[in-house]
Amino acid sequence: MLEQGVTHCLAALAAGDTTSVRLLTAALDRIADPEGEGARVFRDVFADTAMAEAQASDRRRADGEPLGRLDGVPVSVKDLFDIAGRVTMAGSVALASDPAAQADAEVVARLRAEGAVIVGRTNMTELAFSGLGLNPHHGTPANPWDRAARRIPGGSSSGAAVSVTDGMAAAGIGSDTGGSVRIPAALCGLTGFKPTQNTVSRKGVYPLSPTLDSIGPIAPTLADCVLLHGVLSGADILHATYTAPPRVLVPTNFVADGIDDTVAEAFEAALDRLEAAGVTLDRKRVAAFDRLPEMGKIGAYPGIEAFAAEKERLAADPDGFDPRVAGRILAAGHLPEDAKDRLDGVRATYVSELQAELQGYDGLLMPTVPTIAPRIDDLADDAAYGVANLLMLRNPTAINLLGGCASSLPLLGARGAPVGLSVAGIAGADAQVLGLSMHLADILSY
Repeated sequence: MLEQGVTHCLAALAAGDTTSVRLLTAALDRIADPEGEGARVFRDVFADTAMAEAQASDRRRADGEPLGRLDGVPVSVKDLFDIAGRVTMAGSVALASDPAAQADAEVVARLRAEGAVIVGRTNMTELAFSGLGLNPHHGTPANPWDRAARRIPGGSSSGAAVSVTDGMAAAGIGSDTGGSVRIPAALCGLTGFKPTQNTVSRKGVYPLSPTLDSIGPIAPTLADCVLLHGVLSGADILHATYTAPPRVLVPTNFVADGIDDTVAEAFEAALDRLEAAGVTLDRKRVAAFDRLPEMGKIGAYPGIEAFAAEKERLAADPDGFDPRVAGRILAAGHLPEDAKDRLDGVRATYVSELQAELQGYDGLLMPTVPTIAPRIDDLADDAAYGVANLLMLRNPTAINLLGGCASSLPLLGARGAPVGLSVAGIAGADAQVLGLSMHLADILSY
């Protein structure tokens, strides 16, 4: 039942078809299964406190007094969210001696206030610094598709996605700096939503890039993500509605480069269905995207900001970090002192130009990521890892740099390969993007 998502669980709870204790017990059984991915999915499992929360939820429901919008639903949170009394590790081992958190992260507190049962904290790329989801310290949970081949789950919210696909939680809450919610959602056949950054509090969240970090949900359905975003943001208006066919921009450059055959076929098939249903698709070159390679030559916000935050820890314990994470952070330390200022300047131009190009459109459509999930073993070589990481991050990062918001809707490619359809918009357009996503999802009938 958990694999069917939050709204399905809530309906079953309301109908008396299940209880929160049953849902949680099923989740804990999946986590503990030695044949499953639980040991690689979760960094902390809160079995005792979660059971107490589930029992309290069942008592409230029996009394006809559910606490809130998520009462009794098991939810996982990423390993960079503070939990009172526990050290926040952010997928690392180098943070083990840090002091325990004094309070829950604000988003965790919001979840609890609505009755969510917090199952535990999920594994992630160390410090959230990769789009692939690999973690040499704690293992990498395999993608549920073609699991025998052990493909990447996507990152950095790797455990969050697999906790949902494998029925260990009805939804996972992750962070998204350059796609870390949308990438694993796309690669694992789920739905993800990256909101406008300032709509969801980052208080109590271990930062990678304060300039770009955002908090969002990964869940089976878009309705789940709409509900969860409402909880996380406190928003009352959750999505717009469309009474007339929308008009969307489909870029033909940059985000369309290097797409593999499976993604290309699934994306084009989706566009054909949307067009047949009356959606106006304007396929054209987006000049603003030419600014992105220019920014890449200067540097990247995550590297610059992570170096400033972690340089002393790296100097004291260089072997305590994933070498691929440490190397990229340290490389940012060799950038010119004015690199961030230069990035800010080009970014401002990029945002202005892309906002202008999006005028008159209800949103922007593109593949969430340009390839299906590669095999973990194929990324053992550092060069292959670097190429794959840049590809995974490229399209989602275009929206983070815009300061915008985006969903990733699941499509089905050849041989059942999960593919993501990104629906994006400018900063503050969350209700519009969610409404457009709902409209398109209805047409695609996923």
